[in-house]
Amino acid sequence: MTDTGWRPVKRTRAFEDVLAQIERRIVEDGLTVGDRLPGERQLAEQLQVGRSSVREALRVLETLGVVSSQAGRGPDAGAVLTSRPDSALTDLLRLHLGLASLELREVIDTRLMIERWAAAGAATARAGTTALVAALEGMERARTAEEFVEHDTAFHCAIADASGNRLIAAIMRSLRESVRRYAIEAVEQLGDTRVLQDGHRRILAAIDAGSPEEAARAVTDHLADAYPTLFPRP
Repeated sequence: MTDTGWRPVKRTRAFEDVLAQIERRIVEDGLTVGDRLPGERQLAEQLQVGRSSVREALRVLETLGVVSSQAGRGPDAGAVLTSRPDSALTDLLRLHLGLASLELREVIDTRLMIERWAAAGAATARAGTTALVAALEGMERARTAEEFVEHDTAFHCAIADASGNRLIAAIMRSLRESVRRYAIEAVEQLGDTRVLQDGHRRILAAIDAGSPEEAARAVTDHLADAYPTLFPRP
């Protein structure tokens, strides 16, 4: 078997490992601005992880201005390196590691503050909601808690993207990845995800309607439904 130089990553913390692996290859291969990374499917096969982990890693790299994603097939597939990662990616990985040592309540409280602001900002800007709709459709098709959480994560990261603040978007992806296991457990405990999907639709409707106050309230109520032990209702 030909040695591609890409090492299979551990299935735990795959998202972080994909980021670290890409950074390592950029440095070791001496990639420069304008060079192209392997395509999403090829990266997933070489690293032996799901395409969703690769996709999220590339989105973070794009947010940080490290790569520029371009559609294409064959030799034209894969993100193009637009700058060297330097300290930006290292700092992001350090954030991931720091989040892993925090209590769930601390992470969710932070997520609540950030996501209320992001949803309100998206509503004020009357941002496009194509990505939110696609994530909702994915949740409706999901057959396992893991699949549901994958699309749920895409939904909430899309809210952060729609806020127009790239740092908020990067932090949201870090927050979501740090609580992925808890999110899967929460979905499994709920069993019926209709209440969560109703919350998503309410957030979407508020953003579509350009109502920042309702968008923020909808986020608060949605997280209370997702984590009832952390946010008990009166």
